[in-house]
Amino acid sequence: MSNRLFQGVIHQMKDSVGRTIGIVDESGTVIACSELSKIGENSGIAPVTVFSAGQTLTTGGYTYCCFGSPVQPEYAVFVEGTDMLSEKYASILVVSLMSIKQFYDEKYDRSNFIKNVMLDNILPGDIYLKSRELHFNNEAQRCVILIRLAEGGDASLFDTVQGLFPDKNKDFVININETDIAVIKEVAAGTEARDLEKLARSIVDALAAETTVQIVAGIGTVIRSIRELAKSFKEAQMSLEVGKVFDTEKTIVSYENLGIARLIYQLPTTLCDMFLREVFKRGSIETLDHETLFTIQKFFENNLNVSETSRKLFVHRNTLVYRLEKIRKLTGLDLREFDDAIVFKVALMVKKYIDTSPIKY
Repeated sequence: MSNRLFQGVIHQMKDSVGRTIGIVDESGTVIACSELSKIGENSGIAPVTVFSAGQTLTTGGYTYCCFGSPVQPEYAVFVEGTDMLSEKYASILVVSLMSIKQFYDEKYDRSNFIKNVMLDNILPGDIYLKSRELHFNNEAQRCVILIRLAEGGDASLFDTVQGLFPDKNKDFVININETDIAVIKEVAAGTEARDLEKLARSIVDALAAETTVQIVAGIGTVIRSIRELAKSFKEAQMSLEVGKVFDTEKTIVSYENLGIARLIYQLPTTLCDMFLREVFKRGSIETLDHETLFTIQKFFENNLNVSETSRKLFVHRNTLVYRLEKIRKLTGLDLREFDDAIVFKVALMVKKYIDTSPIKY
């Protein structure tokens, strides 16, 4: 919000009120006043954020009335005096200033700007001009973390996320819809995927403490320009969609760690179906029973090591070799051979993708 705009309103009202009037920001610093010498001084009141919107208090011979966001006030007007008239003047000023603030926010608010850039609702050529107008740091490194709730409608969860990121000049929390909350986090140079996963984990844990609703988080890559914000957001969206297919047990999914699943997810299902028919020429993948598929999974998890896999499965080594030979006869693929193992692993992922996706051409 522009301090100059606030000062213009105070200047117009000072003669009508006939008392010293002004506005303090969330830290208690005077940012607009009918007595210009007071601007920049500390009013001495507690930070505005500890009060509620509309709350009135008197201290130091002045009456204060807080206003701003319904969740957390950002400003307070003050009027000289502690009588009923001072309180009325303060209330009138709040009504006027709130209307002006809402109009200003709709036109210039940084959060709206960030949301429009992230959702690709602003022309690339306008991004730089608008960011300069808002004194926005274009070159800071940022990342989008998309929080998705299984069920929507609980506004307090959005407030919880917003409370985790108090620096409104660097970090932004955007309500996308009833189930999705986007966190645009400014990050330091050298931030790695595991650092972002820890941050996402802290958000999910904070929300999990307040609700029983299932919560997952998708993490986009770090971008180095505000113009790339939509890219990071789309990556976070894809992380959630791919994770829903291939990593159903994970609550934190990072785009950088999607691996080959990202490629498979973007393939037409008709092409995937053709691939499966070519791989399993001898017999369908459906011929493999649950026990066999579980054995295959453990064999992959243990890096194709027969001895280690048999130990984890609590079976004799020869029993595992027998099962692997049975798979070779059914499918024509020997999982002990690296190339065949890769083909089979991809085929299993493709099958899972086809089973959970609508037809894509």
